[in-house]
Amino acid sequence: MKGVFKAYKKNGEAYFRSSITYKNKHISLGSFDNPKLANKAYLEAYDIVFNKRYNLKDYNKKRTLSFEKWVILCNFRDNGYYFGNPIYLHKYYFSYFLSPDIELKFDTDDLFYYASHKIHKKGGYFYVNDWGLQQNILNRYGIRNFAVKGLDYRFKNGDYYDFRHYNIEVINSYHGVRKEFRRGRMVFVARINIYGSWTIGTYSSPINAAVAYNKAVDFVISKGISSKNYTKNYIEELDSQAYKEIYEKVKISKKILDMEKNIS
Repeated sequence: MKGVFKAYKKNGEAYFRSSITYKNKHISLGSFDNPKLANKAYLEAYDIVFNKRYNLKDYNKKRTLSFEKWVILCNFRDNGYYFGNPIYLHKYYFSYFLSPDIELKFDTDDLFYYASHKIHKKGGYFYVNDWGLQQNILNRYGIRNFAVKGLDYRFKNGDYYDFRHYNIEVINSYHGVRKEFRRGRMVFVARINIYGSWTIGTYSSPINAAVAYNKAVDFVISKGISSKNYTKNYIEELDSQAYKEIYEKVKISKKILDMEKNIS
């Protein structure tokens, strides 16, 4: 059968590979238990790239090809670029499909990265494996792990799958800091979790609040009040001297300072 190749597993069991060549590119279509399925996958691929019979929307569960291969072939045919990941190019952006129902949108500036990094979904977040580590794709926008959607960042158009840069607004960039409006003005409230949430203080700038959070972390750790593994804020805008000056001047809640008495 055309496009079908017999192969063997390490235990000697036979299986069947399917592939197709298009625009001088040899494309693997997957492995199958029997030659009929492998040939069916080949025929579907042939109908996509040569007969132009199918488009993205024509995929359904009855197809033999995986949805990932379906997207890859449609994009290669329509746009002339082959990617090993399920990417489909548009004029000003590209889509990365995890399933027929999950279409992630990205700026073209991110194309090179996602062409070489496969996106996975785990629970409510998307990640890639980068240098052996799971990296939340939100990290690429300066959004930290455990950031809360709606509080720390938001999708402007309400589409949680639209990761184009214009659509993502970072509200709070620092650990333990929340932007709030009080009496008609914007303030930055720093809080720390010590067997419950404790307010460190209210500050006029996010940087002061971030430094105050760091100072509170140093205090509760050094005094043995908490042994949690807190992540401190790295503040790129400050050199060591400027950071030290703010650190020394910024005040933290007396309630937190008084915790030292309770463990003495």
